[in-house]
Amino acid sequence: MKQFLILLTLIPFISFGQKDATRKIVKITGITVSSDSLKPVPFANIMVKGNYTGTMGDHSGFYSIVATTGDTLVFSSIGFKNEEYIIPDTLENKQYSLIQILQQDTIELPETRISVWPSYDQFKQAFLNTEVKDDELARAKRNLNSDILKEQAINLTLGAGGNQKYMQDTYNARLYYSGQLPPNNLLNPVAWTKLIKAWKDGKFDD
Repeated sequence: MKQFLILLTLIPFISFGQKDATRKIVKITGITVSSDSLKPVPFANIMVKGNYTGTMGDHSGFYSIVATTGDTLVFSSIGFKNEEYIIPDTLENKQYSLIQILQQDTIELPETRISVWPSYDQFKQAFLNTEVKDDELARAKRNLNSDILKEQAINLTLGAGGNQKYMQDTYNARLYYSGQLPPNNLLNPVAWTKLIKAWKDGKFDD
């Protein structure tokens, strides 16, 4: 009786192994095109149904995928309906070409109504009475933190435009004082006056 039970247990595995032995590995290459214009559908997804393997076509719609006979290829792309192709079990060669046609899919979005406020005062009142969530308010305060803004300003680079303007200003200053000594602010009374005033106002305390 035990031997009979063991034999019944092994029968499904034996039949499954025989089924897999009859399946052949094939390479499918081809192109995905639209049904209305027969133009290539770029970057279409080609998946083998059931085992989460697949590939993606290139900008010209060309694709290449390795699968086995009996597998189902699922073709999908944004704006097109999903199409399935079952690889026949009667294939004998190892490589085949397949031109897959995709039909456009019309996506209907829900209706959106845009209305204006009757007056500017009503809009202002509604805007000022808008409740801001605590997490959004805390994030806004954190982004406006003076220490963070100061650190960002110190580490902020000029960029391409700023560097160009700095070099242009330096070049213009050299041309302006060509043949003479440039001014020295150490002997400029106006500059000293501004420095002393800024020091008295506490601008250098930080």
